[in-house]
Order: sequence, then structure tokens, then C-alpha cells
Amino acid sequence: MLIQTVVALVLSASLGATAGATYTNPVIDEIGPADPTVILFEGTYYLYPTGDNVSYHVYTSRDLVHWTKGGRVFRPGPRNVWAPDVFRDPNDGKFYLYYTVNERIGVAVADRPDGTFVDKASFYENAIDAHMFRDDDGRYYLYYVQFPGFRIHVQRMRSPLEREGEPIEILHPTEPWEKLRGDVTEGPWMLKHEGTYYLLYSGTAANTLDYAIGYATASKPTGPFTKYKGNPIVHRTESAFGPGHGCVVRDGAGNLWSVYHQQKDDTAPWNRFICIDPLWFDADGILHGKATRGTPQPAPVPLKDATPSQ
Repeated sequence: MLIQTVVALVLSASLGATAGATYTNPVIDEIGPADPTVILFEGTYYLYPTGDNVSYHVYTSRDLVHWTKGGRVFRPGPRNVWAPDVFRDPNDGKFYLYYTVNERIGVAVADRPDGTFVDKASFYENAIDAHMFRDDDGRYYLYYVQFPGFRIHVQRMRSPLEREGEPIEILHPTEPWEKLRGDVTEGPWMLKHEGTYYLLYSGTAANTLDYAIGYATASKPTGPFTKYKGNPIVHRTESAFGPGHGCVVRDGAGNLWSVYHQQKDDTAPWNRFICIDPLWFDADGILHGKATRGTPQPAPVPLKDATPSQ
């Protein structure tokens, strides 16, 4: 019995549980927010989602479970404002918001994560879903989706505001799960693990219950990338629908968490809400995930000595 108890405690801790704490999806019980990006700064998580279609608001949390909605941080002007990505540059300490408005990607800058972002540059037309990644060597890479064809590209960046060279196409729809409802690969997010680059992305149409998450790997941030044969790793279940387009953060114990959106049901095409669930690597370096809804799950470990995300 003692051995069984120890094993249970170890497994619970590996998924971020602490003292029996649990949570239940959705963690933000508000219809509308989607495509979330989260950063950690000075002991607080800041979440930025697609929201009212004309601007971005910020939500804050200390534990990834309980969120407080804050003020509007950026309003670019036109409608169709989607899929933000916020990156803190450790070189200058500023916060860079990569936005999509009317299928145009640009960037705005602020001195604080909850401050007012000021528009600074426009990068691409006929494009969506930008994501900034800074490698261990300090080099910057901007991932985004180019139309037509929902083709994911990577752009080497000289700085968070300056492009360097030409973009490289790295993924496009080829697999059956990406084509269930339209040919879609979108929502890129880069995760580096033991020297391998894992590019998470979402496939099939975002306004359907079959939206899902897969990944591809490479030995360099510019590829070439190979799609995981077991995709999608996060997909619809009997109770969780259309899980997709999110980000990856760590809790206080360093465990990985996917912050993403689900579709409530099929009564409307965009009735989405924010959820969290664990991600984990097995001994072979394979990335695993899941989607839950409505049932208690082991909660993330609270923050202790938090450091700024990069």
C-alpha cells in the first residue's frame, strides 16, 4: 500500500498537482475569448486572447486557473482583430505584441505587459497568427501563416522589429486530420526540448468541433520539419470539442501547460472559451497532450520564484 501511495503522489506531481488542488475547464467561463497567448512576468501570468474583434484585452492570474479580466491594451483601428502573440525581449525589457488585423500582421510595443501598446511596424499582408520565438543563442524567429493555402512560414528577425532575409515555408496542409473541414494548418507555437524544435500547430477549420493540435519537429528553427505520425495529439473527445490554437507555459514546478480554446458546441461557429491542460514528453521525446472539460483535473503547481518568460 505504501508503494502504491508513493507512485500515486509522483504521478500526481508530474501533472502539476499540489495538495490535492484541482481545476475544471473552462478556466475562463466567458464565451468569445480564443487563440490565447500567455507570458509570465514578475510572478504573474498575463493572457491575451482574440476577443471583441476590434481590440485586445489582458487577463491576469497567479495560478493559470483563476483569471481576472483587465483593460484594453491595444486597438489597431480596423475590425477583424485576432490571434495576438506577446513577447518580452530580455535585451531591452520591452513587450512586443504581434497582432493580426484584417489578415495583416504587425507589431505594437509597450513598457509593461498591462500597458498601452503603440503600433510600430507592419510585416505581412494576407497573413495571420504570428508567433515570436527567441532561441538560446539570442536569435529571433517569427512564425506566421501565409495565404493562400494556410502555409506556415518562418522569418529570421534581426530584432523584434526588423526582418532579416526572406521567409521560409515550413508546413502546409497534407494530412487527413488537417483537411477534415477545409485545408488548414495555423496557430504555430515553438517549443524547444533537449535540442529539438517542436512546432505545435492547429489543423482543420477553427470554427468546427474537429479543430485539433499536432506538432512537427526539426533540428533547426528554420527546419526542415517532420510532422509527428501520431498527430493530432490534442483532439475532440466525448465532452471536449474543437481544441486548438494556444500557447505553452510552465507552472511553478516547471511542468508544461497548454493554454488553448475549445468550442462550446455546434450551435454557433465561434462560441469558444479558454481552457488549460497538461503537455508532457515521454522518454522517447514524444510530446503528449489532452483536452478535458467539465471534470476536475490536477491543478498546476503555484508559482514560487517566477522569472520572466522569453
